[in-house]
Amino acid sequence: MTDIGVDDLSKLYVFRKGYEAMLIIGAHLSASKGYTAMLKQSMEIGANTFQFFTRNPRGGSAKAIDEQDVNEFLKLMEENNFPIILAHAPYTLNCCSAKPEVREFAKNTFADDLKRMEYTPNQLYNFHPGSHVGQGAEAGIEMIAETLNDVLFPEMTTTVLLETMAGKGSEIGKTFDELRSIIDRVELNEKLGVCLDTCHINDGGYDVVNNFDGVLEEFDKVVGLERLKAVHLNDSKNPLASHKDRHEKIGDGYIGVDAFEKIINHPSIKHLPFYLETPNELDGYKKEITLLRSLYKD
Repeated sequence: MTDIGVDDLSKLYVFRKGYEAMLIIGAHLSASKGYTAMLKQSMEIGANTFQFFTRNPRGGSAKAIDEQDVNEFLKLMEENNFPIILAHAPYTLNCCSAKPEVREFAKNTFADDLKRMEYTPNQLYNFHPGSHVGQGAEAGIEMIAETLNDVLFPEMTTTVLLETMAGKGSEIGKTFDELRSIIDRVELNEKLGVCLDTCHINDGGYDVVNNFDGVLEEFDKVVGLERLKAVHLNDSKNPLASHKDRHEKIGDGYIGVDAFEKIINHPSIKHLPFYLETPNELDGYKKEITLLRSLYKD
C-alpha cells in the first residue's frame, strides 16, 4: 500500500503526465466483470475515472475480491494516469432506519466495504446518509454518526463521502447543515468528505443554475470546501426545490448545459473528479463526456 493520502492525490489530479489541466470525468459503470474491465470501458468512452457499486445496489451480496484483477487494475491505473475512482455503497444501506436489523445490516455492510476498499487504497467511498422514516432528523443524524464511529478505523486509506440529497421523504443530507451535524459527531472525521450531486442539490433547493457561486460559498461556510472531494454531474427532471431526485441527461433537464459549463469550470472545484449518473448507456455517456470536455477551459 502507498502512503499517499487522498488529500495528496487531489493535488496531483491536474499535474500528472497526460492530464495536465484536463477534466477528470467518468460515469457509473457495472462492476460485474471487475476493476480492469471498468477501467478499459472508461477509456473507451473517453473517461479518466469511474464510479461503481461495491455490491448489488438493491441487495447485500458482494463478489469475492479477485486479487489478480485488482493487481492488473492498479498497474493499468498507474500506466494510464487514472488519478482516482469512486465506489458507491448499495441503496439498501440505511444507517438511520427505524428497524434495528436494517441498521445492523448497514453497519456490517459498511464495515465490510471499507475493508474491501483497502485492496485499492487511497480511493473514495460514497454513501447516501439515510432516511429517518419518521424518527426525526436529529435522531437520524445521531444514528448515522454512531454507525460511522463504529466502522471508521485509523489505518484506513479510503475517504468516505456523505452525499448531498434531494430531501425526498425523510432523507437526511438535504441541507449542508445536516451534513455538518453528522461530521461534527464523528470522532475520525478527518476520514470524511462530501460528494455534491447537482440534481440532488437543485431538487433540495440550492440554486445551481442562477447562483452556483452562492451555493459554494454557503457550502464553504457550513461544511468547508476542503471537505468537497467529488461531484455527481446529473441534470434534473424537476425544477428547483422539488425534492424529487430524478436524474436527467446533461442538457435535457432543468439545470441545462450552460450551468454545467460553469460548474465544471468553477475555479474552486474544477480540479475535482466528476461522475455522470445520467439515464444513459455507454454511448450516451461517451457523448456527454465529449460535450463536457469541449466546454472545459484549461
